[in-house]
Amino acid sequence: MAAQAQQETAVDPVHDSVRDREINVEQEHLDRVYRRLEEKIHEAEFLMHDAARRGQVGTPGALAERDAQVFRAGVHLNRLNNEFEDFLFGRIDLLQGKDGKKGPDGAYTAVEPAEGAVRPDNTADIAETLHIGRIGVLDEEYSPLVIDWRAPAAAPFYRSTPVDPGRVVRRRVIRSKGRRVLGVEDDLMRPELTASLDGHELPAVGDGALMAALGQARTHSMRDIVASIQAEQDLVIRAPAASVTYVEGGPGTGKTAVALHRAAYLLYQDRRRYAGGILIVSPTPLLVAYTEGVLPSLGEEGQVAIRAIGSLTDDAPGTGATLYDAPAVARAKGSYRMLKVLRKAARGALEHGGTPTRLRVVAFGRRIELDADELAAVRRTALGGTAPVNLLRPRARKLLLDALWERSGAAGRHTDPELAAELRSSFDEDITTEDDFLSFFDAWWPELTPAAVLDAMADERRLGRWARRVLNPGEVRRVARSLRRDGRSVHDIALLDELQAVLGAPARPRRKRELDPLDQLTGLEELMPVREESQRERAERLAQERTEYAHVIVDEAQDLTPMQWRMVGRRGRHATWTIVGDPAQSSWSDPDEAAQARDEALGSRPRRRFELTVNYRNPAEIAGLAAKVLALAMPGAESPRAVRSTGVEPRFVVAEGALGETVRAEAARLLERVDGTVGVVVAMQRREEARRWLDGLGDRAVALGSLEAKGLEYDATIVVSPAEIADESPAGLRVLYVALTRATQQLTVVSTERDEPDAAGVPDLLRG
Repeated sequence: MAAQAQQETAVDPVHDSVRDREINVEQEHLDRVYRRLEEKIHEAEFLMHDAARRGQVGTPGALAERDAQVFRAGVHLNRLNNEFEDFLFGRIDLLQGKDGKKGPDGAYTAVEPAEGAVRPDNTADIAETLHIGRIGVLDEEYSPLVIDWRAPAAAPFYRSTPVDPGRVVRRRVIRSKGRRVLGVEDDLMRPELTASLDGHELPAVGDGALMAALGQARTHSMRDIVASIQAEQDLVIRAPAASVTYVEGGPGTGKTAVALHRAAYLLYQDRRRYAGGILIVSPTPLLVAYTEGVLPSLGEEGQVAIRAIGSLTDDAPGTGATLYDAPAVARAKGSYRMLKVLRKAARGALEHGGTPTRLRVVAFGRRIELDADELAAVRRTALGGTAPVNLLRPRARKLLLDALWERSGAAGRHTDPELAAELRSSFDEDITTEDDFLSFFDAWWPELTPAAVLDAMADERRLGRWARRVLNPGEVRRVARSLRRDGRSVHDIALLDELQAVLGAPARPRRKRELDPLDQLTGLEELMPVREESQRERAERLAQERTEYAHVIVDEAQDLTPMQWRMVGRRGRHATWTIVGDPAQSSWSDPDEAAQARDEALGSRPRRRFELTVNYRNPAEIAGLAAKVLALAMPGAESPRAVRSTGVEPRFVVAEGALGETVRAEAARLLERVDGTVGVVVAMQRREEARRWLDGLGDRAVALGSLEAKGLEYDATIVVSPAEIADESPAGLRVLYVALTRATQQLTVVSTERDEPDAAGVPDLLRG
């Protein structure tokens, strides 16, 4: 639509002159903004230089002040030096407000126009113009050149509609690259009004900002939607953070983008409150890679951790598990039933093939022994506590000493309590310094790791004992076999995290601080061999070691298993939450069990619910086809409303010969028809095979399994064998619904004999 309008206006010299004039107006303002940014960059560089000089004074106070100043100046300089593709992206022209109050950003706070702002003849004057950008910029007199998109004054840019315009007369989206304005698109919120700015009638350029944004080609990285946020999305982004915010919405409603923008908004609103960090949990590493560039482009980085569900317990975030278990194995590992199995395994793993069955020590000049039965009795008593297994080691050690003391017969040698206590203390010290006792204890009650216990569960006989009356024999066999392979699966990560809680771990020794080069320059290392870590160092260390967060955002929450909810819940025990998902897209086979685990993780916090109802991704032709699968997967569920139609119907192709050749030919065809990316979605077991099909087609074409497609979007999508995707798990129809809703422009469905296509090539599942 926008492209058509541009073609029509290209032959209209009057319209072109208005467009060029308005682009020049915005270019002048952008030039002024960058001149001011350069001044601020010079100020930040001066602060950095000044901070370095302070460090040479050579006092602990000067060093601490230097660290804090360098950190603040460095963050500021980093933000200012980032020239984003559209640093300045919006503008609103406003009527006079009801009052003359200004906010901290220099803009007037009134939402509604003043009485008399619109004259009886439907004319008005523009009283205020605000430019919206990624960070706020003030001029020398502290008047706003750019309003931060998260500031209250920027809210009308997103929320104003012709039905409820407030003070907004015109909303403009500015397209720029670097320091150059490329174009403008205007929406009139009060089209019936004739408004004047500086004595000239307010012009309108373009065919609507939203439609122009929707037509842009997709890449393998997610773009922020900060320039095209719509009213219902903005309500979610700016919702108060207290308690739990639920956000539901079908494919293409912008749930993931809303979650990322909400993180940036919360930090802007209350940075002190969220100094504990914000965690965003994504279902797959692909989605993490797709979204991780959004927050820096919104002016926020460092305080937000984006983690795939398979890397939450990884020491090096981003390199966690990427393997997927077969559906039957995933159902067993993800179920609440695994709690009982893991608790038994954590205790059972203490007894292994090399566990000693006899303890011999020398005390009071004679040998004292405990046999296998006595040792077993000590172990049972020690395990009677509820503390984590590793934290029971001191108790087990004391019980062993008690048993040895009793066996020594020394308990009755003295009636004087003080002498008896002294003798017992001497006995314990003698025993616990013996190498034989220390080596015995380490072998008899080893300090267990989660990985060691999970490896022990790979023994089918052991697992069968620990999982008796919990897992059936088939599940035991499949789970044990899956644990014997190289590498961990996404579902194993939740088991490791649960085992960490069951086992417990002693406090780790603090890592030695690296020497600061300035310490060497000033000679302070000789005077102070150990210096307390600075505020900056402490902040960096805590960020690396952080396991709990101030706010947790769960993206595609409908896919989390009960065990995964327990894992995520541990990271937000004292947090506020944003839960983003769509039941119709759930790939977990037992949503009720997952809902119970989710509610336990969230506790008794009050809930606030929002629903996103508009599909901005799919044209109506693709959304209509996907709705047929939704009717099968969740009868009665409603699809989100598509806002555009392209006239391009989905294409159906039957693989007559080799499936790979058919898919490759269709991918090559689509690459010629779209400017952006082409995604080929196959059943999970075909992932590697499908990647080979696309060899040599370039990096715009990508193959992915059905479970990996969640949250991603492509200009064009090929869905291979809908029946194969639908049959791979009990939630297969919902997974197929996801696969069919990834395309922004064109969709091709490739059928095999299994799909039972009709004469037109339409698979049985999609005939509706």
